Amino acid sequence: MSTTQSERLRELLEPLVSSQGLDLEEIAVDSVGRKRVLRVVVDSDTGADLDQIADVSRALSAKLDETDAMGEGEYTLEVGTPGAERLLTEHRHYVRATGRLVKFQLAEGGELVARILKADDDGVDLEVPGVKGRKATARTLAFEDITRARVQVEFSRKDNEKAAE
Repeated sequence: MSTTQSERLRELLEPLVSSQGLDLEEIAVDSVGRKRVLRVVVDSDTGADLDQIADVSRALSAKLDETDAMGEGEYTLEVGTPGAERLLTEHRHYVRATGRLVKFQLAEGGELVARILKADDDGVDLEVPGVKGRKATARTLAFEDITRARVQVEFSRKDNEKAAE
């Protein structure tokens, strides 16, 4: 997708997404065979449920139908939320990932897997899990010390087991 098309789509769609109480996280146009697919990723501090996704999808579809932003030809609109293993690229992503386990690529080299306890304007406060029976330790990372961060999927978390009882 050209930068100008991406910018035009963002300018066109972002106000609609915002009016639904959501953030426009990503726009991508992909070719699938002879068809094009416009993928729009939305999110909010509280997540987005299926009703919100349906509402924003209808609003975006109507707006795209009344403009030539996608040009001539057929396309499919897909609206969804970030995946379970989302990449953290904005400050709000770190705030939304509070309580989640995240794999950090560090600017100094190496990796760190830790749970985000708090995110502020400067960085994140973390709980680094203990190894081989040792207690967890606290650590703070400044955003400039992080080159990449991705939420990790957890299938069994002790906190969740207690809550399920």
